[in-house]
Amino acid sequence: MKRNIVIATVTAAALVGGGTVAAYASADDGNAPTQRQTNVRVTDDDRNDDADDRNDDATDDRSDAADDRNDDATEVRPSKISAADAIAAALKNTPGTAVSADRDDDGAGAWDVNVVKGDGTEYNVQVSPDTAKVVGAQRDDDDDNDGREDLAALKGASVDAREAAEAGAAKGTVTDVDLDDDGPAAWSVETTKGEWKVDLKTGKVTQDHDDDTAQDNAQDDRDGDDD
Repeated sequence: MKRNIVIATVTAAALVGGGTVAAYASADDGNAPTQRQTNVRVTDDDRNDDADDRNDDATDDRSDAADDRNDDATEVRPSKISAADAIAAALKNTPGTAVSADRDDDGAGAWDVNVVKGDGTEYNVQVSPDTAKVVGAQRDDDDDNDGREDLAALKGASVDAREAAEAGAAKGTVTDVDLDDDGPAAWSVETTKGEWKVDLKTGKVTQDHDDDTAQDNAQDDRDGDDD
């Protein structure tokens, strides 16, 4: 009994302090003390847990990056019809002022062109990316005055959405054209090589500084992960 108590006490001390300790037990029968080695590897378990956590984090990061690449690949799926051609087809079907055009993300890959009538009524026109055929057109019944605001922002403009798409095509395949009225109004054109601003009056194409900031932040995040 005395031997068991001594061993239990020493083992508990080893678990608290870590490392390897020697436990001595004396028997009631007068035999010589018996030395027993008790190895406690608490620190090894801690290191293994930390390594598992790092591996899990690295796996999650790789999975997120793969998902992002898959999403990007879906958004820029090749189209036989350019953004400018899609806008022209939409306007032929639904006359008005085109204020945006982008690739549909529902898997069909159609061009979705937003057209505003003179009274501010908005229509969403879908154009096939392979044939330039209009495959759908719906009136947008949201009473948010966005259409009227877009027409007001474009008042006096010399460059329309189709021309902005053509100008942006010099910077890569155009995947999105939109009217940016946050600050001085301009066309915002997204291509496979970045985001660009197209001046409403001159058609001049410049790098979108917001895109530069986003890229810098992404690089900073990657650098931080490497530390």
